[in-house]
Amino acid sequence: MKYGLIAAGLVLVLVVGFLMFAFFIANPRVVRELREEPNGERARKVMLITLPSGRTIPVNYLRERSVVYAGSDGGWSRELRGAGAQVQLLVRGETLTGHARAIEDDPDLRAAVFLRLRPTALKFAGTLVQIDLAQKP
Repeated sequence: MKYGLIAAGLVLVLVVGFLMFAFFIANPRVVRELREEPNGERARKVMLITLPSGRTIPVNYLRERSVVYAGSDGGWSRELRGAGAQVQLLVRGETLTGHARAIEDDPDLRAAVFLRLRPTALKFAGTLVQIDLAQKP
Protein backbone atom coordinates (compact mmCIF):
# COMPACT_ATOMS: atom_id res chain seq x y z
CA MET A 1 0.00 0.00 0.00
CA LYS A 2 2.78 2.39 1.00
CA TYR A 3 4.73 1.77 -2.22
CA GLY A 4 1.59 2.18 -4.30
CA LEU A 5 0.98 5.63 -2.84
CA ILE A 6 4.59 6.61 -3.43
CA ALA A 7 4.39 5.42 -7.05
CA ALA A 8 1.10 7.26 -7.62
CA GLY A 9 2.58 10.43 -6.13
CA LEU A 10 5.65 10.12 -8.35
CA VAL A 11 3.52 9.67 -11.46
CA LEU A 12 1.44 12.71 -10.51
CA VAL A 13 4.57 14.84 -10.04
CA LEU A 14 5.94 13.70 -13.42
CA VAL A 15 2.68 14.46 -15.24
CA VAL A 16 2.34 17.90 -13.66
CA GLY A 17 6.00 18.63 -14.39
CA PHE A 18 5.62 17.65 -18.03
CA LEU A 19 2.50 19.79 -18.44
CA MET A 20 4.21 22.79 -16.87
CA PHE A 21 7.24 22.32 -19.13
CA ALA A 22 5.05 22.12 -22.23
CA PHE A 23 2.86 25.07 -21.27
CA PHE A 24 5.49 27.49 -19.95
CA ILE A 25 8.70 26.54 -21.80
CA ALA A 26 8.28 24.37 -24.90
CA ASN A 27 5.13 25.88 -26.44
CA PRO A 28 6.30 29.52 -26.22
CA ARG A 29 9.53 28.56 -28.02
CA VAL A 30 7.62 26.80 -30.78
CA VAL A 31 5.18 29.70 -31.13
CA ARG A 32 8.06 32.16 -31.45
CA GLU A 33 9.83 29.96 -34.00
CA LEU A 34 6.71 29.58 -36.14
CA ARG A 35 6.21 33.35 -36.21
CA GLU A 36 9.87 34.21 -36.84
CA GLU A 37 10.67 31.42 -39.31
CA PRO A 38 7.55 30.77 -41.41
CA ASN A 39 9.59 28.83 -43.99
CA GLY A 40 11.52 26.81 -41.43
CA GLU A 41 11.52 23.05 -41.02
CA ARG A 42 9.08 23.09 -38.08
CA ALA A 43 6.61 25.34 -39.95
CA ARG A 44 6.22 22.64 -42.60
CA LYS A 45 4.60 20.38 -40.00
CA VAL A 46 3.29 22.66 -37.24
CA MET A 47 0.78 25.51 -37.33
CA LEU A 48 -0.69 27.79 -34.70
CA ILE A 49 -4.39 27.60 -33.98
CA THR A 50 -6.21 30.28 -32.01
CA LEU A 51 -9.23 28.75 -30.33
CA PRO A 52 -12.55 30.44 -29.50
CA SER A 53 -11.28 30.93 -25.94
CA GLY A 54 -8.39 33.02 -27.31
CA ARG A 55 -5.77 30.40 -26.44
CA THR A 56 -3.13 29.89 -29.15
CA ILE A 57 -1.37 26.54 -29.39
CA PRO A 58 1.00 24.84 -31.84
CA VAL A 59 -0.32 21.64 -33.45
CA ASN A 60 0.73 19.33 -36.27
CA TYR A 61 -1.36 19.83 -39.37
CA LEU A 62 -2.17 18.47 -42.80
CA ARG A 63 -3.49 20.90 -45.41
CA GLU A 64 -5.49 19.56 -48.35
CA ARG A 65 -6.75 22.42 -50.52
CA SER A 66 -9.40 24.31 -48.51
CA VAL A 67 -9.36 21.90 -45.55
CA VAL A 68 -6.80 21.71 -42.76
CA TYR A 69 -6.66 18.74 -40.39
CA ALA A 70 -5.10 18.62 -36.93
CA GLY A 71 -4.80 15.93 -34.31
CA SER A 72 -5.61 16.77 -30.71
CA ASP A 73 -4.16 14.74 -27.87
CA GLY A 74 -5.05 17.35 -25.27
CA GLY A 75 -8.34 18.73 -24.12
CA TRP A 76 -8.29 21.72 -26.46
CA SER A 77 -10.53 20.02 -29.02
CA ARG A 78 -13.42 20.11 -26.51
CA GLU A 79 -13.91 23.75 -27.54
CA LEU A 80 -14.76 22.48 -31.03
CA ARG A 81 -17.30 19.77 -30.21
CA GLY A 82 -20.76 19.69 -31.74
CA ALA A 83 -21.25 22.38 -34.34
CA GLY A 84 -17.68 23.63 -33.91
CA ALA A 85 -16.50 27.24 -33.98
CA GLN A 86 -14.50 29.83 -35.90
CA VAL A 87 -10.72 29.66 -35.43
CA GLN A 88 -7.70 31.49 -36.73
CA LEU A 89 -4.63 29.67 -38.07
CA LEU A 90 -1.07 30.67 -38.79
CA VAL A 91 0.19 28.31 -41.48
CA ARG A 92 3.69 29.02 -42.84
CA GLY A 93 3.34 32.74 -42.18
CA GLU A 94 -0.16 33.01 -43.66
CA THR A 95 -3.06 33.96 -41.38
CA LEU A 96 -6.19 32.00 -42.24
CA THR A 97 -9.65 31.72 -40.72
CA GLY A 98 -12.01 28.81 -40.85
CA HIS A 99 -14.68 26.79 -39.16
CA ALA A 100 -13.23 24.02 -36.99
CA ARG A 101 -15.02 20.97 -35.67
CA ALA A 102 -13.88 17.98 -33.64
CA ILE A 103 -14.73 14.91 -35.73
CA GLU A 104 -16.01 12.42 -33.17
CA ASP A 105 -18.61 10.65 -35.31
CA ASP A 106 -16.58 9.38 -38.28
CA PRO A 107 -13.93 6.81 -37.28
CA ASP A 108 -13.18 5.96 -40.92
CA LEU A 109 -12.31 9.58 -41.78
CA ARG A 110 -10.25 9.86 -38.59
CA ALA A 111 -8.29 6.71 -39.44
CA ALA A 112 -7.71 7.76 -43.06
CA VAL A 113 -6.50 11.25 -42.17
CA PHE A 114 -4.36 10.08 -39.24
CA LEU A 115 -2.54 7.68 -41.60
CA ARG A 116 -1.25 10.76 -43.45
CA LEU A 117 -1.11 13.25 -40.58
CA ARG A 118 0.56 11.12 -37.92
CA PRO A 119 1.35 7.65 -39.19
CA THR A 120 3.50 6.64 -36.22
CA ALA A 121 1.09 7.72 -33.46
CA LEU A 122 -0.98 5.23 -31.50
CA LYS A 123 -4.00 4.25 -33.59
CA PHE A 124 -6.52 4.77 -30.78
CA ALA A 125 -5.15 8.10 -29.51
CA GLY A 126 -6.29 11.58 -30.43
CA THR A 127 -9.23 13.49 -31.79
CA LEU A 128 -9.35 14.61 -35.41
CA VAL A 129 -10.09 18.30 -35.93
CA GLN A 130 -11.23 19.45 -39.36
CA ILE A 131 -10.97 23.12 -40.31
CA ASP A 132 -12.83 24.28 -43.39
CA LEU A 133 -11.05 27.42 -44.53
CA ALA A 134 -13.04 30.57 -45.20
CA GLN A 135 -13.09 31.58 -48.83
CA LYS A 136 -11.24 34.81 -49.56
CA PRO A 137 -13.42 37.51 -51.14
